[in-house]
Amino acid sequence: MKIALCNEVIRDWEIGRQAAFAAALGYDGLEIAPFTLNKNGPRALNEAALLRIRKTVEAEGIEVSGLHWLLVAPDGLSITDAAADIKQRTRDTIEALVTMCATLGGAYLIHGSPAQRVLPDDDEAAARARALDHFRLAADAASKAGVNYLLEPLSSAQTAYVNTLDEAAAIVGAVGNAHFSAMIDCCSAAQAETAPIPELLSRHLPTGLIRHVHFNDPNLRGPGQGKLDFLPIVQRLTELEYDGWIGVEPFDYVPDGPAAAARAIGTIRALEQAATSGRTQ
Repeated sequence: MKIALCNEVIRDWEIGRQAAFAAALGYDGLEIAPFTLNKNGPRALNEAALLRIRKTVEAEGIEVSGLHWLLVAPDGLSITDAAADIKQRTRDTIEALVTMCATLGGAYLIHGSPAQRVLPDDDEAAARARALDHFRLAADAASKAGVNYLLEPLSSAQTAYVNTLDEAAAIVGAVGNAHFSAMIDCCSAAQAETAPIPELLSRHLPTGLIRHVHFNDPNLRGPGQGKLDFLPIVQRLTELEYDGWIGVEPFDYVPDGPAAAARAIGTIRALEQAATSGRTQ
């Protein structure tokens, strides 16, 4: 399996040190949160700067797998806000993020960003329509750039908009673009979905709805640091011959970011070996 470390786990380090550390631990890539590269957003980085970042990461023998936490920077973005200036800045940022992903050599963009998809109390239907318009723009940009734009269902503790894969599937169907789909975040899925994660994988991986997976525990820590049993998840991914990326995305770094990253990759590789051994017996 291809495993990427979500780079905000070690965000205080410069990108070369991040890549060297991830490679030394056995990760195959870095999944980058754009705000860690520049707090002013993707338009603050030109093509030359992005190509330098890509070269720095690839020099360590790994690659940029994709992007996540897309709309944190610059401040004030929203896919649901009615204000014309916010809508335009958000659309410009989405297009710049797609360009950033392609330039860095990434394959996907994960649209989580719960604070930037808040549904207002006064006109929820209009807000959903605005969000759909942003997703259509993102899908068109992703198609032109040759990357995939993936909607991330999140738990109701984070957002009221898109909590389950069924909700995501309806939006994917409405957008109707082969470069726009969804992904599964284990932390949120364990809280929001009624079906177990292995069952969701069996249902949605073959259809192409799920094109990426985030490994994290409902306690916000990494694999192996909580109660979620990741072995059945790894077994199902193995059985389904999943060849996409898995992003390691803890939020609570215990005892710290580097140690959490090391614990996670060690756990996943051991589970992968156990799942593979089980198939061959």
